[in-house]
Amino acid sequence: MSSILVGIKRVIDYSVRVRVKPDGSGVVTDGVKMSINPFDEIALEEALRIKERGLAQEVIAVGIGPVDIQPQLRSALAMGADRALLVQVDGPAPVQPLTAARVFLKLAHRHQPMLVILGKQAIDDDNGQTGQMLAALWDRPQATYTSKLELDGGRARATREIDTGLETLEVDLPAVITTDLRLNEPRYIKLPDIMKAKKRPLDTLSLAELGVEAAAPGPRVVKLTAPAVRSRGIMVKSVDELVGALKQRGVI
Repeated sequence: MSSILVGIKRVIDYSVRVRVKPDGSGVVTDGVKMSINPFDEIALEEALRIKERGLAQEVIAVGIGPVDIQPQLRSALAMGADRALLVQVDGPAPVQPLTAARVFLKLAHRHQPMLVILGKQAIDDDNGQTGQMLAALWDRPQATYTSKLELDGGRARATREIDTGLETLEVDLPAVITTDLRLNEPRYIKLPDIMKAKKRPLDTLSLAELGVEAAAPGPRVVKLTAPAVRSRGIMVKSVDELVGALKQRGVI
């Protein structure tokens, strides 16, 4: 059966203003709206569109982390995913990209997907590494930062935005795709679908059940500080007034 694996990560909603804790040990998450990472939502939308065109039979949403990620997996089900799988990893330390890549490798061996579609990066850590690591471990082609995706038989054609314009790659399937912002516009989730998703089962696995060894801890965050407050701008009426204001601030 042709299936598509899609990665789902839980992050602070992109519309929320992130606040640093008073002691600088992290960001405030208590009472803060959490959502699917926007790039992962785009990945899921693309997988659903491929299925709706009759090119895949099943879309499996995969979340890696603590049980807190369950609402985001249920949102994936509400969008249209056929199954949701939680690979439970407890503990305060974030899941390292290499650990996530090893998980997707094991799941790829189990489910034999035609595609693994991941967001190009997460908006919390901006690592952008999991897709590339998975392709290397799986020994399969990859097309990263994809802004357009077309499937033709056993091949995928991916368009990527690069510094000099657009680049088109053709890769054999199965392959790893990471999604850029312009690939699509995710669909709106309807309330009835949200209610139905709350009753659907979630499959849960552990790293040990998959035979995955967690990667060594990554960089340790010593302290977080909020960006400096920007000074208020002023309006000038002439070039001379602009030059004078810049000199006063020591810019020139």
